[in-house]
Amino acid sequence: MRKTKKLRLVQLAAIIFLTISGGPYGLESLLADVGNNWAILLLIITPVLWDIPTIFTVLELNSMMPLTGGYYQWVKRAMGLRFAWYEGWWTWLYTFVDLAIYPVLFMEYLGYLFPETEAFKIPICLIIIWSTALLNIRGIVPVGKTAVILGIIVLFPFFILFICFLTHHSLSVPLSSAPLKEIKFSAFGLGLYTVMWNFLGWDNVTTYADEVTQPIRTYLRSIVIAFVVIFLVYFFIIQLSIHSGINYDVLSKEGFPALGELIGGKWMGALVAIGGMASGIGLYSSVLLSVSRVPKAMSDDKLLPRKLHQLHSKFNTPYISIICCSVVVSFLIVFTFSDLLIMDVIIYGAALFLEFASLLILRIKLPDQNRPFMIPLNIPGLFFMICLPIGVYFIALTGAVMNSENTMWTVLFSLGILATAEILWRFIVWRNPELKIKRDLV
Repeated sequence: MRKTKKLRLVQLAAIIFLTISGGPYGLESLLADVGNNWAILLLIITPVLWDIPTIFTVLELNSMMPLTGGYYQWVKRAMGLRFAWYEGWWTWLYTFVDLAIYPVLFMEYLGYLFPETEAFKIPICLIIIWSTALLNIRGIVPVGKTAVILGIIVLFPFFILFICFLTHHSLSVPLSSAPLKEIKFSAFGLGLYTVMWNFLGWDNVTTYADEVTQPIRTYLRSIVIAFVVIFLVYFFIIQLSIHSGINYDVLSKEGFPALGELIGGKWMGALVAIGGMASGIGLYSSVLLSVSRVPKAMSDDKLLPRKLHQLHSKFNTPYISIICCSVVVSFLIVFTFSDLLIMDVIIYGAALFLEFASLLILRIKLPDQNRPFMIPLNIPGLFFMICLPIGVYFIALTGAVMNSENTMWTVLFSLGILATAEILWRFIVWRNPELKIKRDLV
C-alpha cells in the first residue's frame, strides 16, 4: 500500500472555503426576506454570534486531538461512547442532507444557461454525485487540487462583477440612520437560517486532520484565510445587489446570474452561472471528503460495520464509505431546497451542541492537557460564549416553525430524525453486549 500524500495550506484553505461556503450562492433570497438593513446586520452579527464561537471551539478541540473522526473523537473523550454515537450519527445525517442541496443548486445555475435541462434534473444530479465520488476515491490530494481550481472559478466571476460595477458606480455601506424596518419574526427567522446555512460546517473540516501536513498550524491559518474570504465575498455581493437596483424577488427567484446580467449583460450572467455550477460541484466534493472519514472512527468502536471503512488497495481511501454516502444522497435529491436547508440547520445545530458541551467538559476534566490553541476564556467565559450560537440557533428554529404549516412539518420531521439516534443506540447495544461496559466510558 503506497504512502498517502497530505494536504498543504492552499489546498486545505480551498477545501475549507468550499466546505463552508462555495461563494455567495444560496444567499439570493436574503434581501427579499428581510430587506437592506436587516440583511447587512445579519451578515455582520451572525458570524460574530454563530461562527466565531464555533471556529474557536473547533480550533481548540482539534489542537488537542487532531485525529481521524474529528468531532466524534472529541465527544467520545468528553462524554463517552453513547454521546459519541449521537454526534457521529447526527452529523452523518445532516451531511447527507447538506450534500443533497448542492446538486440541486448546480441545476438552478445550469438552468440559467440551458432552461431545457430542468427535465433532466435527476440524471444530471446523479452524474454529479457519482463523478465526485470517483474523485474522492482517488484521494484527498486530488480533491484538494480540484478544490483550488473550482475555488478560482467560483470567485473569478464576482471579481469581474465588482470591477464592472465599480467602473460606473461607487459602493458604500447602505445602512441608513432611520430605524430598522419592522419585519415579521418568521421572516427574520428564515433570513437568519439563510445566513447560518451559508456559514456552517467548520467542524466538518477536521475529520481528516491526520491527512494534513502539520495539522495544528495549517488548520489555524487555513480557517482564518477561509473565514476572511467568505465574509468579504458575502458582504460585498449583498451590497452590490442593493446598489444595483435589482428587484429582490427577481434575485430570489433567478439567482445571482440575473444580477450579473443586469450589471454586465448576458455574458456576465453566464459567467456567474458557471461559477454557481463550480460551487455546487466543489461543495459536494469537499463535504463528501469530510463525511466519508467518520465511519472509520465509529467502526473502530463497533458502532458501524468495519467493512464500511475498507480502504482502496491503490488509493488508500475509504471507498466503501464514499459509495454508501453517494447512494443515500442519490435518494435525497427529490426534496426542495428550502426543506433541505431547514433540515440541515436543525440537525447540524444538535450535533454542534454536543461539541460545545465537550469543550466545557474537557476544560474541567483535563485542564492541564496540552492545547496548542486555547480560547483565552475561563469556564464562565466559555459558557457565555457557547450561549451565543445556541441562542441564535433557537431564534432561527422558532422563526422557521412560525413561518408556515409546511415549514413546521419539515421541522417536526427533522426532530424525528434526531430521535433515531437513541433508537439505534439501543439496537447497537443489544447486538453488541460488550458495549454495555463501554457505554459510559469517558
